[in-house]
Amino acid sequence: MNDTVGMILCGGRGKRLRPLTEQIPKPLMELKDNYTILDKQLFEFKNAGVKRVVLLTGFLGEKISERYGDTYYDLEIEYVQEEKPLGTLNAISLGFDHIGDQACIIRNGDVVADLNIQKMIQFGEKSNYPFSIFITQMQSPYGIVEINGDKLVSFKEKPALDYYINGGVYYSKGKLEFGDFETGDIEKTVFPTLANENQLGYYKEDGLLWMAIDTSKELEMIKKEYQNREDKPWGYEKVLISTEKYLNKELFIKEGYQTSFHYHEKKDETMYIIKGSGYMEYENRKEYFSESDTIRIEPGKEHSIVATDNLVLHEISTPHLDDTIRIKDYYVRKSVKI
Repeated sequence: MNDTVGMILCGGRGKRLRPLTEQIPKPLMELKDNYTILDKQLFEFKNAGVKRVVLLTGFLGEKISERYGDTYYDLEIEYVQEEKPLGTLNAISLGFDHIGDQACIIRNGDVVADLNIQKMIQFGEKSNYPFSIFITQMQSPYGIVEINGDKLVSFKEKPALDYYINGGVYYSKGKLEFGDFETGDIEKTVFPTLANENQLGYYKEDGLLWMAIDTSKELEMIKKEYQNREDKPWGYEKVLISTEKYLNKELFIKEGYQTSFHYHEKKDETMYIIKGSGYMEYENRKEYFSESDTIRIEPGKEHSIVATDNLVLHEISTPHLDDTIRIKDYYVRKSVKI
């Protein structure tokens, strides 16, 4: 996995986000104060074991290189500048010219997703196909109604549909062949050809945050999501309710990841498993759990939460928001700066 190169498409003009994107490239749109889309993507690459990332820049590319330089989160950062915008196909082709025949994970620079990059790389390495696309279940942009005969019987607010979309993240085992195509969008040229030739596989994850930031409305939606959320090396932590009497948080831990090994001096926690499975790792034992289970963690009890499947839990505790004593960390933390 350490030999897999990351590539991120950062050259778009973001026309539908104007006037914001007249001075700031779309990947540098902030999810919250001083935390951009590209920050999140690089952070996720780092915690998936990727060591080298190539940023495919174009419009306002100098703003991106000024922010990230040659290293970020200990990642090696390199740049390939597209002098003239010729579509995603040309940008990715230039990227492959730069890295040669190495395996790579490619991302659209405007997509915010809680995708398990580490698992996708492992899946792609074992796949029978040379190229894999991340797909996710399409969510209706509108609420829908259900009817029976001549009457309307129910409403569903923006449900998941029985269709999948291209999630804008790709894994390639080596240099991609582009055939006679030189320009245009790779999604409309090379991908249909690969599919017809049975050369295209897919990696699927459902039920996670996925959003392409194309419009001001989507930008505001993702900013709202991040008002009380902090991305972690293993997933995210979101404060749902915080009062003088109690604290309610949601934790999402990606399959194969775990929190730090830690304890709380004052905080008394009860955890409700909403989705997924895993185990609580204590100093000398493990306690397995699954959906609908409840676990109590008393003050002073050393533990780590390990996810064997994508895990969502709600934590109800006494109101000590920052009462965490870390004994062992397994990842680079987001507080690391340039």
